[in-house]
Amino acid sequence: MITRTAIFEGRIKPGFEARFFEGVEQRLAPLWRKFPHARNVRLLKVATADADAPPIVMIQQIDYPSHAALAEAIASPARAEARALTLELMEMFEGRFYHVVSEGNAAEHSA
Repeated sequence: MITRTAIFEGRIKPGFEARFFEGVEQRLAPLWRKFPHARNVRLLKVATADADAPPIVMIQQIDYPSHAALAEAIASPARAEARALTLELMEMFEGRFYHVVSEGNAAEHSA
């Protein structure tokens, strides 16, 4: 399994917090769930962070079964629509977002 993570670094413009998250949750998240091969979609709002941490507002993650599946999702019309909406919502955001792709599963604990 692989996970594509979007990291939203910066801050929401003052007065736009509720509108930004409403747009993400009600308009953008349903598009993410339509990506081909998306197995699990997670939206994480950062509640607290270390004092010296970068200003991360939100993390979005989507799991895919393979790199080929991710490539198909990125090339899909649903992703193009989500990208356009993301850029629209970024008008309420001061900062940037970027992606990282990771491989693996949750760490197993053996007794």
